[in-house]
Amino acid sequence: MASVVPIAQIFSAILLSLLILVQNRGSGLSATFGGTGGFYASKRGAERVLAIATIFLLVAFLGLSFAASIVK
Repeated sequence: MASVVPIAQIFSAILLSLLILVQNRGSGLSATFGGTGGFYASKRGAERVLAIATIFLLVAFLGLSFAASIVK
């Protein structure tokens, strides 16, 4: 069990990094402070799937990090 958690954590970190890099450039903090007009627009299609997958992987990564601190 102790060796599974770090491997899963590394795998989820790599996937999370890739998902963040794939997302649109206009959806970051620069768009928030830059005042783009599409801030309140809802996400649709592939953009919505990427956003949900990113949130899911973030929660999984945080859970694995918490589990890694308990296993030690």
